[in-house]
Amino acid sequence: MEATGTRTINGEDLAVGCFISMMTTLGEEIDGQILAFDKPSNILVIQEGRTNANKSQPSIRRNVRLLKAGYIRDFTLLGRSDEDPLDVKQCFVDLNGLRAREDSAMRQAEMEAERIGVGVTSEAQSIFDALSKTLPVRWDKTAIILMNEVRVSSPYLPENVSGGTAAANERVKKVLEFERKRLNTRQ
Repeated sequence: MEATGTRTINGEDLAVGCFISMMTTLGEEIDGQILAFDKPSNILVIQEGRTNANKSQPSIRRNVRLLKAGYIRDFTLLGRSDEDPLDVKQCFVDLNGLRAREDSAMRQAEMEAERIGVGVTSEAQSIFDALSKTLPVRWDKTAIILMNEVRVSSPYLPENVSGGTAAANERVKKVLEFERKRLNTRQ
């Protein structure tokens, strides 16, 4: 992308660093600073929002949009900036926020990985997935543990249900029987 070029729209030159307010052909209003323009693809790169007036404290979050210049219906030049909008000294990365997002993604991935049985058949995994929609479940090697008390062992039939109270056993047997019937009708 051309970082130093200009683009003429309606007779006005838009250079990198200009602040503009524009209306797209879809009726969306966008305010921001031009970061770059790529002539071959006719794409304008815009950092949404105005930069913080307090130069010692940069904006915390930056949204960058790529927009085909042909989709700009109307625009207003709000001002020009002598500063380089891509100056790395002006950029701010919220490391704590990034770490929190990483931790959250790792926890989510671990939770999803725990839901995948190791050494089980695809039928067993399908039964587990179906049971997990109605009851709290987890794997204990190849056995499915429901409600932290009832165990369903391979081959995952109602007669393979053990542990827990009689009421919990009956509930799990009914749900298991229903889910097995439902899975068999899909195949």
